[in-house]
Amino acid sequence: MKYLKKLMRKHRAESILAPLFKMLEATFDLLVPLVVARIINIGIRGGDKAFILRNCGLLVLMALIGLVCSFTAQYFASRAATGVSSKLRHQLFRHIQSLGFAEMDAAGVPTLITRMTSDVNQVQNGVNLFLRLFLRSPFVVAGAAVMAFKISPRIALIFLGGIAVLSVIVIGIMRITAPKYRGIQNQLDGVTGAARENLEGVRVIRAFGMERREEERFHAVNGALKAAQLRTGRIAALTNPLTYVVVNLCVILILYKGGQHVESGALMSGDVVALINYMNQILVELVKLANLIVTIARAIASMKRVEQVLDTLNGMQFPEKDKAEWSGADEAVRFEHVGMAYRGAAGESLNDISFTALRGQTVGVIGGTGSGKSTLVNLIPRFYEVTDGKIFLEGQPIEDWSAETLRRHIAVVMQKAQLFSGTVRSNLLWGNAEATDEELWQALEIAQAADFVREKEGGLDAKIEQGGRNLSGGQKQRLTIARALVMKPDILILDDSSSALDYATDAALRRALRALPASTTVFIVSQRTSSLRHADRILVLEDGHLAGSGTHDELMASCPVYREIHESQFRKGDEQHAQASFA
Repeated sequence: MKYLKKLMRKHRAESILAPLFKMLEATFDLLVPLVVARIINIGIRGGDKAFILRNCGLLVLMALIGLVCSFTAQYFASRAATGVSSKLRHQLFRHIQSLGFAEMDAAGVPTLITRMTSDVNQVQNGVNLFLRLFLRSPFVVAGAAVMAFKISPRIALIFLGGIAVLSVIVIGIMRITAPKYRGIQNQLDGVTGAARENLEGVRVIRAFGMERREEERFHAVNGALKAAQLRTGRIAALTNPLTYVVVNLCVILILYKGGQHVESGALMSGDVVALINYMNQILVELVKLANLIVTIARAIASMKRVEQVLDTLNGMQFPEKDKAEWSGADEAVRFEHVGMAYRGAAGESLNDISFTALRGQTVGVIGGTGSGKSTLVNLIPRFYEVTDGKIFLEGQPIEDWSAETLRRHIAVVMQKAQLFSGTVRSNLLWGNAEATDEELWQALEIAQAADFVREKEGGLDAKIEQGGRNLSGGQKQRLTIARALVMKPDILILDDSSSALDYATDAALRRALRALPASTTVFIVSQRTSSLRHADRILVLEDGHLAGSGTHDELMASCPVYREIHESQFRKGDEQHAQASFA
């Protein structure tokens, strides 16, 4: 709870004022039965109407003051709770942004979404109720017991016995339900994951007519969550009936004993009414306390889940300052016996990879599905850490460069095109916030996106919906390529980023990329040998190993894996035609 304590300190004033005003309200509540007892014992018994009216006016005044105190306490409690949850959510989001790809893969997107939304909301509710009731309810229970002793010490023993039994009930139910609420929050991750997966893959689901199957799968995880909530809810629901039974038994005993004392003259009828009112106050406050404990248990469980993310550290450490100067050396990238295994994987995704890419070269990466192509290029901007070997950029170990330098000099176009809600301009400016319209259009021309952007209403200011859902797959890919080109990077990585383009557009894009400045080193991951045939060097991967390295002609003569891939895409008679088309 260390993070919550730090955030609560920032709202110290509200956290003190809220319970104080609640205590003030509780004080007036405790005085009410005494005033009622005086009305019965003196006013009604003596027929003094003036006394009755004065005390009734006092009750109204006390009620108004209590109402003002209650509203004030609620105001400060809400300010503290919303302030804490807002800062916690921001802190969590900022921390998630600092995590590496490995930590994100291990946690999973559905879990992170649930912890940033549902779990933080549970913490907010817990803080709100805690500030309002954590002092008020015990104060009223203790105060009512003290008042009962003041009226009749013998009957007050009934209060002590009732409070002891009620405490056992409340604490016992809390101990049973607290771990179950943690399990419910974990199952909520599964529901979020299933919903997110279905929403993202809705086109595929409908294309294969698998709506019924996915409905059944979602029903299974949702049903499991429902069953867990019902089991826990049934246990928590025992709180009210059990407490009411105990309190009503206590009321019966008070009436029985109080009647005897009234007959003997030891008590007056108004005192018995006051004792019953105090017992009812204890009942109400213990029910509130029980609900508070349940809410606090859920909030603690949620806070622990949030803390798990906040305690997760990025496995990669970047220096604050570069240990060398990025000077545009002849050697752009060098891999020396590099191996890489994903966290929790049974084996390595890359093994003993060695090559050198010179400044200005175009390097192609090709191989079968799962051969490690994306893994290899993701190591260049240091999205993942190598497990064996060394990577050098500009002749310096990659660990010597700060994250800011790597992101400034290396542009990556991911395998999955991702755009953000806004405009074409706002998406392109991610590459360079200071870019001019001329530079934006130049990047769009190279990416073969200028034509369809001009056709859109607003041009650069055309609207882009969330995820770019108002664009086709090819349009999204071309815009993401243009976004990377706006950076004018020293190293450009295209991770199978033209898979949705037709052959003619792909060919035009490759020709435009060859016109980039000679200082730009380009890595192209592709499944098409036609897209890589003019690369200065082609790396052929097979099961994480480097099966071949060289030009297209060299690999056709010496690398069976590359030759097999090429021949599976082109018949022998199409070779000259393909070469002419992509020249």
